[in-house]
Amino acid sequence: MKHYKLLLKVFSFMLFIFTTLTTNYSVAQPGKNAGGAAKSRPAPSASKPAMSKPASTPSMGKKATPSAVNKPAASSRSTTSNKLDGDRNTSINKGGDRTNNINSNSGNRTTNNVSGNKKVASGNNVNVDKSRGDVNINIDNSKDIRVNNQVNTTVRHNNINSYNRPPYRYGGYNYYCYHPYVYHPYQPFYWGPTWHPWGFFVATLATTAIIVSVNNAQYHYDQGVWYQPTTGGYTATSAPIGGTVSSIPTTSETTVVNNVTNYYYGGTYYEKDGQTYKVVAPPAGATVQSLPEGGEEVKIGDQTYVKVGETYYQPVEVDGKNKYEVTQVMGSN
Repeated sequence: MKHYKLLLKVFSFMLFIFTTLTTNYSVAQPGKNAGGAAKSRPAPSASKPAMSKPASTPSMGKKATPSAVNKPAASSRSTTSNKLDGDRNTSINKGGDRTNNINSNSGNRTTNNVSGNKKVASGNNVNVDKSRGDVNINIDNSKDIRVNNQVNTTVRHNNINSYNRPPYRYGGYNYYCYHPYVYHPYQPFYWGPTWHPWGFFVATLATTAIIVSVNNAQYHYDQGVWYQPTTGGYTATSAPIGGTVSSIPTTSETTVVNNVTNYYYGGTYYEKDGQTYKVVAPPAGATVQSLPEGGEEVKIGDQTYVKVGETYYQPVEVDGKNKYEVTQVMGSN
C-alpha cells in the first residue's frame, strides 16, 4: 500500500512537470493551427544576409518620384575630378598672371637699367662677342651717338697711285684696299670693363677722367674712352679729331701707313706727337685686328663690308690672320 501511494505521487509529479513544460512551449510559439498545433518555422540561415527594406516604398500604381529613389552618393572619383579641374583652372589663372608678369618685365626692359654708377639704356641691343663671357653692353640709339662722326670717322685718303690693285667697283663707287677681299663674319671686340662703345651712358666718371677741350667743345677722357656730358651723366662718343691726351692704354695696337705709325684702341686712331697722343681720322689702308661694337655689316654688290660710323672696313687676311682694312671709297667719274 505504501508503494502504491509512492508511485501515485511520483506519477502525479511527473504529470505536473510534463503539463508545465507543454504550456511553456505553446506560449513560446506564436503561430498555431486552429487545432492548437504550432507550425514549425526554420530559423534563418546564418550564411544568408537579411534583406533590408527601403525606408519608404512608393504607392502602387504611381511612378516613383526622384525623391523616393535612393540616389548613389557622389563618388570620390567625381570629387577628385572636380578638385583637379579646379586646380587646373587655378593653374591657368596663375599662368595668366605669369604672362602678365612677363609682359610687365618686357616693358621694364625698355627702361634704363642701373648697375652701380653705370646706367645702360636698353633701347637697342647690340651683338656681343660670346667668347668674352657674360658681358652685355647695350646702346641707346635714341641718343645722338654720331656727334661729329662726319669729321671724326672720315677716312684720310691716300694717293690712289699707291694702291697696287684695282678697286672694287659697284654702284658708281670705287672701293680701294691694299689687300684682297677675304670674308669673315664681323665679331665685335671687347677691350675690358673700363671700355665702352659709343652711346654707353654712365652716371658718374672715375676720378682718373680728365677734361679735354676741342674746338670749343668739352669732352671727358678716361682710359681710352671719350665722353660728352649729357642729361644726368655722360655718354661715350667717338673721339674728336685733334683731341690730345698724355697717355693711351698699353694694349693699343700699332698699324703703319705710308711710314707713319698709328696707335689704335677701341675704334680710335692716334698719332704720337712728342710726349702726347693726338686723335686722327682713320687712315685709308690701315689694318686692324678688331672692331668695336656698334658696327654693322653692309652688303655692297658681292662683297660685305663693316661700317663703323662713316668708315668702311673690308675684311682681309694678313699673315694668316683675319683683319680689317680701312677702305678708301671714292666716286667714279
